[in-house]
Amino acid sequence: MDISSLYNVSSNAIKEAAKSSATADKTSGADTDLFGSIFNSAVSNLNSTNAYLSDAENEKIKLAMGETDNTHDLSIALQKASASLQYTVAVRDKFIEAYKEIIQMQI
Repeated sequence: MDISSLYNVSSNAIKEAAKSSATADKTSGADTDLFGSIFNSAVSNLNSTNAYLSDAENEKIKLAMGETDNTHDLSIALQKASASLQYTVAVRDKFIEAYKEIIQMQI
């Protein structure tokens, strides 16, 4: 399976997975390793997105409770969470698009 069409997503995780697949042996386990590396990268990206969303929520709570008056930290946390979530949704959409293409293939 060629994932080079996902380069426009500009993910280091996907680029590293593509590099490792190019250098991997064409043995029966190579496909499993490729899937495993892409899956682990996706899980890692989801975990970081969840962490950013949690940080943003914590900053909102701190501001609401009066523990901090620094709106700059809140703004930064919200922007990180927003950008990470947009990236995650874009990657999800690309995977769904690829899945639909695979389903429509004639064998």
